Amino acid sequence: MSNKLEAAALDQLFFSARTHNAWAPREVPDALLRELVDLMKWAPTSANSSPARIVFVTSAAGKARLKPLLMEGNVEKTMAAPVTAIIGHDLKFYDHLAKLFPAADARSWFSGNKEFADTSAFRNGSLQGGYFILAARALGLDCGPMSGFDNAGVDAEFFAGTEVKSNFMCNVGYGDPKGLYPRAPRFDFDEIAKIV
Repeated sequence: MSNKLEAAALDQLFFSARTHNAWAPREVPDALLRELVDLMKWAPTSANSSPARIVFVTSAAGKARLKPLLMEGNVEKTMAAPVTAIIGHDLKFYDHLAKLFPAADARSWFSGNKEFADTSAFRNGSLQGGYFILAARALGLDCGPMSGFDNAGVDAEFFAGTEVKSNFMCNVGYGDPKGLYPRAPRFDFDEIAKIV
């Protein structure tokens, strides 16, 4: 894996990719959502822990359940998006480590150490959320990641009976550029990084 991606690929993933707030009236097929998950799952997590859990809200009934849990500023764009992905993380991810990381007894590293397990679940689930966005962009989809919702309410509504906790949401579909804000600036290298 020594070849740099071509400029067009980097452009699609980073430079021209934007956070979308408006959506074209175009469906996202379930098969493409499956392809998205099958792509993102290959990116690394510590001990291959893979704690991310995703609920794709696509139906009118699902959106009706979600709507009262959103901050006012997120309602319109979320109701218009063909898909809203709720990105969560399983606090009991370590129960699957015998399958996912058979090289060691990794479950014992986390079981009985709630603080370490919860931190690891959140950290690695967040990583997978970033991979989710890049995988979606790689497949030609646009994303509108967001906070601004009642996490406890979402957990009760969509993750009831599980140890999964919501982290953030990501609207997914084909963005309407008319809803874009002007591109915001980014830090220069020296403002955020150093080489030692």
